[in-house]
Amino acid sequence: MTPTFPFSAIVGQEEMKLAILLAAIDPRLGGVLVFGDRGTGKSTAVRGLAALLPKLKVVAGCPYGCDPAAPCDDCLATPGRTRSGVAIRTALVVAPVVDLPLGATEDRVVGALDLERALSQGIKAFEPGLLARANRGFLYVDEVNLLEDHLVDLLIDVAASGENVVEREGLSVRHPARFVLVGSGNPEEGELRPQLLDRFGLSVEVATPTALPERIEVVRRRDAFERDPAAFVERFRKDDERTRKKLTAARARLAATEVDDAALESAARLCMQLGTDGLRGELTLMRAARALAALDGVARVGSEQLRRVAAPALRHRLRRDPLDDAGSSARVERAIAEVLPM
Repeated sequence: MTPTFPFSAIVGQEEMKLAILLAAIDPRLGGVLVFGDRGTGKSTAVRGLAALLPKLKVVAGCPYGCDPAAPCDDCLATPGRTRSGVAIRTALVVAPVVDLPLGATEDRVVGALDLERALSQGIKAFEPGLLARANRGFLYVDEVNLLEDHLVDLLIDVAASGENVVEREGLSVRHPARFVLVGSGNPEEGELRPQLLDRFGLSVEVATPTALPERIEVVRRRDAFERDPAAFVERFRKDDERTRKKLTAARARLAATEVDDAALESAARLCMQLGTDGLRGELTLMRAARALAALDGVARVGSEQLRRVAAPALRHRLRRDPLDDAGSSARVERAIAEVLPM
């Protein structure tokens, strides 16, 4: 098995790394959209973080990797299994990271009839797709802004419901499909459809490093990893272990982390100042700030957490203002200075 480039070894790109961490702490955030230059560590960061996550406890043999505490209908239909979990065999697996290629067919994504069994045995059986493999893990879509419209519609439906429903040739299958959606792309190659853009909880911008020492360090680390992956991974093992412990502790603290009325009022004022549509902005801002507070080890969300997550939570929810030439990030920073002064 090829070693994964360590998450802690990624140079710079702090906003992207933080956003992916927060989405792993609270998957209800809705995933992360990463827009920017090619070769800036987008997919590397996702795979590096997934390698840090605690192993998942799954129902052994379940094609959807479902949680033994909430087994899917297929698991319950298997003889000897019970909803209490007493008779359910379990296994520990690494959190999945599944790539959704641009040219994927709908059947490959959602699943289809198992033709081999249908022809050889006359049995209508379901062959799970990429959404089944991604359940409880990460679904990564590179060049998400170039994804075909019918796949965009499909992702919107599944991301909203957390369930994949397939009806093919007399088959009717329903299975869990809850995953952290991570999309990346280059804005010069086209915009993302508003319906899908709104489904991403956080949006971050990445750019090629402009500082000479940082560029040199990126190249040095990548070269060292390719020449001796095992030694390079060992070099950053302690840093990755610290990140793993912080992530695990943050997940445990999340439910007890408070968001008081003052924090909610600040979040609402910020969204009103920016003129965001709907209330998804406030919800995402609240959840992201709570996840950050859990990561920071503080019991209550404060202005500091709101300031740090406001840009990724809101920059992609702003209406275009023909009278304002400033970019969305600059507009969010102005609003923060007015609503949440230091």
